Amino acid sequence: MLLSLSWLREFTPYDGTAEALGDRLTMLGLELEDIRRPYAGIASIVVGRVVTCENHPQSDHLHCCTVDAGQGELLEIVCGAPNVAAGQLVPVALVGTRMPDGMVIKKAKLRGAPSHGMICSERELGLTEDHSGIMVLPENFVVGKPLVEQLDLDREVLDISITPNRADCLSVLGLARETALAFNLPLSVPDVPLPATLAPALEVPIAIEDPELCWLYAGRALTDVRVGPSPMRLRHRLHAHDVRPISNIVDVTNYILLECGQPLHSFDLDNLRGGRIVVRRAGEGERFTTLDGQERVLNAQDLCICDGERPVALAGVMGGLNSEIGAASARVFLESAVFRPATIRKTSRRLGLSSEASYRFERGIDQQRSVWSLNRACAMMAALSGGKVCANLCANEPRPFAPARIPFRPARADALLGVHLGADFDAATLSGLGCAVDNSNPEQWAVSQPSWRPDLTREADLIEEVGRMHGLDAIAPALPRVERNLAHAGEPESRFGFWSRIKHWGAGLGLNEAVNYSFVGHKDLDRLHLPQEGRISIMNPLSAEQDALRTALAPGLLNTLRNNLAQGAAGLRLFELATVFAADAASETTACETGALGLLLYGARYDAAWPQPEGDLDYTDLKGVVEHLLHHLHLPAPVCTLREDHPFLLPCVNLSVEGAALGVMGRVRPAMAAEYHARKDVWLAEIDLEELRRLHDAVRLRFTALPVFPPVRRDITVAAGPGLAVAAVLEHIRGLRLPLLEDVALVDLFEPPAAAGAEPVRNLTFRLTFRHAQRTLKDSEVDKERANVAESLERALGVRV
Repeated sequence: MLLSLSWLREFTPYDGTAEALGDRLTMLGLELEDIRRPYAGIASIVVGRVVTCENHPQSDHLHCCTVDAGQGELLEIVCGAPNVAAGQLVPVALVGTRMPDGMVIKKAKLRGAPSHGMICSERELGLTEDHSGIMVLPENFVVGKPLVEQLDLDREVLDISITPNRADCLSVLGLARETALAFNLPLSVPDVPLPATLAPALEVPIAIEDPELCWLYAGRALTDVRVGPSPMRLRHRLHAHDVRPISNIVDVTNYILLECGQPLHSFDLDNLRGGRIVVRRAGEGERFTTLDGQERVLNAQDLCICDGERPVALAGVMGGLNSEIGAASARVFLESAVFRPATIRKTSRRLGLSSEASYRFERGIDQQRSVWSLNRACAMMAALSGGKVCANLCANEPRPFAPARIPFRPARADALLGVHLGADFDAATLSGLGCAVDNSNPEQWAVSQPSWRPDLTREADLIEEVGRMHGLDAIAPALPRVERNLAHAGEPESRFGFWSRIKHWGAGLGLNEAVNYSFVGHKDLDRLHLPQEGRISIMNPLSAEQDALRTALAPGLLNTLRNNLAQGAAGLRLFELATVFAADAASETTACETGALGLLLYGARYDAAWPQPEGDLDYTDLKGVVEHLLHHLHLPAPVCTLREDHPFLLPCVNLSVEGAALGVMGRVRPAMAAEYHARKDVWLAEIDLEELRRLHDAVRLRFTALPVFPPVRRDITVAAGPGLAVAAVLEHIRGLRLPLLEDVALVDLFEPPAAAGAEPVRNLTFRLTFRHAQRTLKDSEVDKERANVAESLERALGVRV
């Protein structure tokens, strides 16, 4: 966004430098890219008067002029412009002057006639692109004085980078509002009222077929218009802001767009068939020629402005060639509208057609200032073209602006910002932003969103604005106060704290954290045979690869694996904490969001340089990672139950802890893994973080002294069929809750060859660790406890000990 200081000062009396303004705006989040001085190259151009002008004797188009440039003597200058004449005031480049294009003016002879300078056109001065003739200056200019001191030019122009959420700052008025609040200056919005005498009403009916796509459409008609060039001041201002002057009617629409942020479009009213406006969706395959002369093929997602028979503009993007303003136009219909931003953005990107209008419509328009901008433009057009504004306003507003009411707690603002600013500062800032503040309840205010700030929707947004205006650089750095109270040690931690704990665990275990988009492609979900039910499609996807919200973490992790393999990675160990989504009609947001933890292992178990036997990561490695996580959270090892119907894992087991379903883990089906360029087994687990957190919160930690007395260990071997799960044995032994039993773990597994016709048997050896906190145990006590365990296993599980 380009902003000239002189234009800014028409709204607020800022008297500082461009550099100081740029620094302050940068700290407000509006980053200064550059400061332009577009007319620094013509500082040496002076005003001169053409004293005589005669035809060149050796040319049919050159003129020999004598010019008074205030140098004490008349200058002889040869000029080829067709409009040069004696008595004119003109800009003169003296000998030695370096022009904006780099050319240096020297003494010369043109077809034998001496020329000691140059009479300049607007293009040669860099003022506009007009090169039809020399620039003729007003009679009140002083001969010999520098031109830039007498032209009202925008000498300093700031180039400011505007973030997508700050559509209000894509105008001089919006940046003036920021400047006034930042420097505690008054803001005045100049108005150009409609002429006192208006033309008779000219009704143009407006029909909006899809109110969801067009929220407001307003227009006014002007008659007896004379299309011509704009005044010098207007043309130079537009040129300084990189806008090409065209005609008085078109230039006014561009001027209002820059000043107020409201895109306008002017139609030749005599070319509107049927005398009405219809806002509708385009027909599939409908063809339309825009102002740039290109024929566009439209679809049903595009929005068109039509007359009674045909499209005349591509809504919010560009007008049509069939209704443009020409030199002969005498009646004008001026449009001011508000369209759904997503619709304009989609059309603009699909057609590759971006304009200043679409850039603003895509980000949001101040709906309550649309009619004001329309009236201001009509008044300017009437003044510049001699036209008459019709008395009636034609408007259709199916969706009026309704401001959001946002709760605001000053105490919460102080807590988040880490500094006490005071209620008076908070109120002054919010009011300066244009918010209506009801602070009758000092604890919680009710704040109404201004129409030009669609990005203010929640309390955090308001707190950010307060901190922004105070200056984040003005908040003194200070270490946070940390208090540890053991009385609260057993209380559940926050969701953020729990997720942070998991992230630290993963990093400490040597896993790499993956951070993927929440968007995936339907084709990714289909590739893993994930169900169609519960999917949420994106209305305006960035691409076909991101047209749905993820219902599982596996697609993102597998894509990360593919990308790393393409970069030459031999192995990968990943974890990801993120949200997965499922459609839920009963939810307020129609979506259910659940936290999930994904784990992915791929490649060799050991680095090739280590003196270890060759081997790839397998099920035991993944199971070990899951068990390590549960141990880290003070939870028992999971119970693993074989599952055969999982869409993309085989083999696969369901994980459960204390009867609660926790997730799944297993190997990605080889055919599916191959689609991600995996040449080895890919092991993957997905765990429900919400359930894991519930289990963790239920754990009650007890602090005990370190053991003083030695442990006593006994092994117990269980002979059973292959269908008996190790987890079942462990869970049974722990469930006995023997007071002396401290730990139990599997230490050996032996499968002897089965005799012919006999059922195979597995021998599982478990190590039991016993300890007493107050004394040394006796062998007889330990043997008795071991016998109790053996008896219970034989009775409950039918095994042989």
